[in-house]
Amino acid sequence: MLRVCFTAEDLLRVRFADEPAPMVELMLAVATLQRSEAVFGLWRRRMGRALTRSAGPLLELVPATGKGPLFLDPPIPGFDAGLEHVLSTPTALVRSELHRVHARDRAPSPWTRLLADRDRDSWQNLEHALRTAHTHIVAAPWERIRAGFDAERAWRTHLLAGQGIHAMLTGLAPTARWRETTLEFDSTDDVEVSLDGTGITVLPSVYWTGRPLVGRYAQGWFLVYPAVTPLPDIDDPTSTDTLAMLLGRTRATILEQLLRPRTGSDLVRDLGLAKSSVSEHTKALRAARLITAQRDGKAIWHSCTPLGLELLACLPESRGKPA
Repeated sequence: MLRVCFTAEDLLRVRFADEPAPMVELMLAVATLQRSEAVFGLWRRRMGRALTRSAGPLLELVPATGKGPLFLDPPIPGFDAGLEHVLSTPTALVRSELHRVHARDRAPSPWTRLLADRDRDSWQNLEHALRTAHTHIVAAPWERIRAGFDAERAWRTHLLAGQGIHAMLTGLAPTARWRETTLEFDSTDDVEVSLDGTGITVLPSVYWTGRPLVGRYAQGWFLVYPAVTPLPDIDDPTSTDTLAMLLGRTRATILEQLLRPRTGSDLVRDLGLAKSSVSEHTKALRAARLITAQRDGKAIWHSCTPLGLELLACLPESRGKPA
């Protein structure tokens, strides 16, 4: 269980990041390379081939859990500024973070030991790996990353204004819940974080589909969570269809179809989608609390939740025609 303890002062200091953080997206993408989510299957095969040699060292540092060394993913705008921050990390912090990661996820390799000793060649290899991985993983799809972030931020800001901070934060993960002033997330770890009046910054990632992550950086506490729509499902960033930018074209179309209850078979027939595709997309919409599912005999009926109806109502002018 991950527990984040808020004071009244913390709740007043919850902020949403102004823009995506390239180093955070980069490190979570490296973690995703080692995971098995179907939505990233094609991307993983393509990136795996491109990065195995040039950026392979990053796989020694960042585990599939996404809980790599905090000095590698400063949550600040701009890759150049982030890279400079990484390369200037104090040696004591490098050693403590590498020790933390190695103690829980993997044994240190000779290369990571050299990093801890501040070996010049090892740090040059790290810089080369970061630059190469950034070119392929972040720079190339940056417009789509930014468009997905902007749509996500607009939706969460709308929830904050309409339903308050408690509702906005519990909407970040399907298992999130409040116990008095403590926000709980299901986790394989048993961790309690006390913000102690400093507040926290909320940062979505289009490369992450796992549980929310909380870390304390020089910039303060950050809560990183998976955006509603992962990168492979983000549409053309030039689109004016805000709903499709937030959910992806297919999920936006499904949500519109569920203004009245429909079965999975109805969606397969009417939208011309494979049964497996409908199942994947409705699962994602349920996780975002936008639809519900109820079994009636052999049929499963899907319908919009009040939150889903609110999303459709707040973006009427931006929806395009379903594909």
